[in-house]
Amino acid sequence: MLPNLITKTITLEDGREITIETGALAKQADGSVVVRMGKAMLLATVVSKKEAGEGVDFLPMSVDYQEKFASAGKIPGGFLKREGRLSDYEILISRIVDRAIRPIFPDDYHADTQIAITLMSADDEVLPDALAGLAASSALAVSDIPFNGPISEVRVAKIDGNLVINPKPNDLERASLEFIVAGSLDYILMVEGEANEIHEDEMVEAMQFAHEEIKRHCQIQLELTKAVGKEEKREYNHEKSDPALFDKMKSELYDKLYAVVSKQIANKSERSALVKEIKDEFIESLGEEHEFEESLVGPYFGKIHKEAARNLTLNEKKRLDGRKLNEVRDIWSVVDYLPSAHGSAVFTRGETQSVTTCTLGTKMDEQMVDGAMISGYNKFFLHYNFPAFSTGEVRPNRGPGRREVGHGNLAMRALKKVVPSDEENPYTIRVVSDILESNGSSSMATVCAGSLALMDAGIQIKAPVTGIAMGMISDSETGNYSILSDILGDEDHLGDMDFKVTGTSKGITACQMDLKVEGLDYNVLKEALYQAKEGRLHILDKINETLAEPKPDLKPHTPRSFQMFIPKELIGAVIGPGGKVIQEIQKDTETTIVIEEIDNQGKIAIFSANQDNMDAALARIKAIVAQPEVGETYTGKVKNIQPFGAFVEFMPGKDGLLHISEIKWERVESMDGVFEPGEEIVVKLIDIDKRTGKFKLSRKVLLPKPEKKAEDKK
Repeated sequence: MLPNLITKTITLEDGREITIETGALAKQADGSVVVRMGKAMLLATVVSKKEAGEGVDFLPMSVDYQEKFASAGKIPGGFLKREGRLSDYEILISRIVDRAIRPIFPDDYHADTQIAITLMSADDEVLPDALAGLAASSALAVSDIPFNGPISEVRVAKIDGNLVINPKPNDLERASLEFIVAGSLDYILMVEGEANEIHEDEMVEAMQFAHEEIKRHCQIQLELTKAVGKEEKREYNHEKSDPALFDKMKSELYDKLYAVVSKQIANKSERSALVKEIKDEFIESLGEEHEFEESLVGPYFGKIHKEAARNLTLNEKKRLDGRKLNEVRDIWSVVDYLPSAHGSAVFTRGETQSVTTCTLGTKMDEQMVDGAMISGYNKFFLHYNFPAFSTGEVRPNRGPGRREVGHGNLAMRALKKVVPSDEENPYTIRVVSDILESNGSSSMATVCAGSLALMDAGIQIKAPVTGIAMGMISDSETGNYSILSDILGDEDHLGDMDFKVTGTSKGITACQMDLKVEGLDYNVLKEALYQAKEGRLHILDKINETLAEPKPDLKPHTPRSFQMFIPKELIGAVIGPGGKVIQEIQKDTETTIVIEEIDNQGKIAIFSANQDNMDAALARIKAIVAQPEVGETYTGKVKNIQPFGAFVEFMPGKDGLLHISEIKWERVESMDGVFEPGEEIVVKLIDIDKRTGKFKLSRKVLLPKPEKKAEDKK
């Protein structure tokens, strides 16, 4: 029995229970809980410094989700045999929790904060990622750290036509939609997931269903906070303030900034230069001797600039670059841009540009996944790169960061829904998006460029997928709001919502939503989704002008593939002793051959750079696996000569007896000098002994039968 344990229980509709425990483990952290569901156990801890760092005007928070291999009874792979840096999967879960938790902290809280979530025990029937947000929020709930929570996250899926909360992994295989939804008692905070080309109303229904469950989780956390006596949170003062400076800046700069944003300049650099000029002039006007807090000039200036830009959109329904609220920036695209790639495309929308490639490989190029909960191989993966020059910055290249992993995953989920299944597609497919320019939603540019690159490569996708980033600016006091299609980077920064939606002409395949404002009416959400659909279809028309459907064939330099199935018992014959046979075939024909056992039969995949080599390898394999048929003619080699005939290898590994009486129509008295070992002869299989399985061959039946002499006729 654990001492000082305080427990609260959440019962799901199907009777499964989630328990939240605190008071026994990790008590030196500001807050710690253990969340259980079945045999799954997550430990979540949170620690936050009492004071903010000097000059820090944001929330420096880190969220790390990690799965211990021991939790699933596994030992890590690799040389070190220990957990290392977070895997892409763990990074994605960390990002989901961060995006749900970060908005609930007070805007003026700037102390270093760290949330650590660890999978301590795994359960094959429980997906722990859906519990991570609940665990993080519960740890905050039992601490004295100020936050405007609680929140929770759940997975919602539609399985066999019914919406289900936190379904079992096996059931997800039948899901037509799957979203992770985060929210508080009052509103949705974050949504991320994928779907099989669903309707907009179906997505809203799933979010509402998830929110009802989230409310119950939040209510339990409020009870937990009361049980541990943490209703009162710590006092803090992390922001300097200078009301006189703010008033002075507001009165002098607001009109100037409003005039600049009202010019609706499309070029980001020109717009930024005019804004910077206003800021520099104000700083210079202060002189060297003044009584104001100079460190507040930057934050106050940003706040006033943001207010001016927001008011332009709210009051006049105008945008920074002069577009209408639902207008998409100019688009151009090309395919087959890189002649040596298997497939390539350039997609440019406004000042955002992606060059994307599609590369086809063999089964040996599959991505190995080695995790505590998820292990196996992946045949379709997408990588997203965001170099510093794409935004005109100087920054060392240290490999992909969390943002790049997250954006790449969103684009991968969007395209995965239209890529042929493993049974239909023998290739390993790698899509890589390099962002060359960025001013708003490069992940959605990746989706569009990825569709084009796949089609250019000749991959027979079900339909092209396009994506669009939506934004919203709202005023909670007046209820006034504006929904923006294809948002700029600046509009993302000053807006209250970032909503990315991808899909085909039939429906939604993936989405990602982050809210920065309390409360989003579901009618407004529907309006945003339908406006997004209008934008998606407009972009689809544009890329259809470039390439409307997959090219009918692969590029000439793309490896060719062929798949065939053989009886399970013949796998060994194709491989040969120690792999000798298959290695010889690959060497002689310059092909790559992969053999695996699937569904109690052998599956052979052949990859070749040209058709001639493919045909040669295929002929060799067919010869090995072919079954002898009585009445068929074969070209064989004499293997062994006996006084009563010769043994002939008429198929690889199959010898038959050519009896002395079956060599020719004339009588053969002796085998001396008739054949030489290794000599090729044409024979016919005339019988297979049902008892012994031995093969009987004949050569004479293939020769013209001599006519009888006159005296023989008498």
